[in-house]
Amino acid sequence: MNPQPRFTLAATTLDAPDAHELAQFYQALLGWPMRKVETGWVEIAPADGSPSTRSEQQMMMHLDIEVNDLSSAVEHALALGATVADFQPQDDVRVLFDPAGHPFCLFVRTGPSA
Repeated sequence: MNPQPRFTLAATTLDAPDAHELAQFYQALLGWPMRKVETGWVEIAPADGSPSTRSEQQMMMHLDIEVNDLSSAVEHALALGATVADFQPQDDVRVLFDPAGHPFCLFVRTGPSA
């Protein structure tokens, strides 16, 4: 039996008509600095990099979950009742749906912060 892959909740992604406006709202609400600003994309996070402890499900969002092995993580999620989305926008990310139909992404961190 293979050991269970490591799963770490890495981010919560919110879709919005204006990413910068929404990021400014949460930045003011939470006091978190902006980490990354691009056209149509903004990342904010606690200054110490720790994840938020709030875990309530909200509409119009999905979870980005960092894993150490993408293929085994997908297999594990499928075994627990997830399904793979038809549309996969990136090669290094897998979009899945939880049993209630909420989307979430599994990814392996790459690059200098990996």
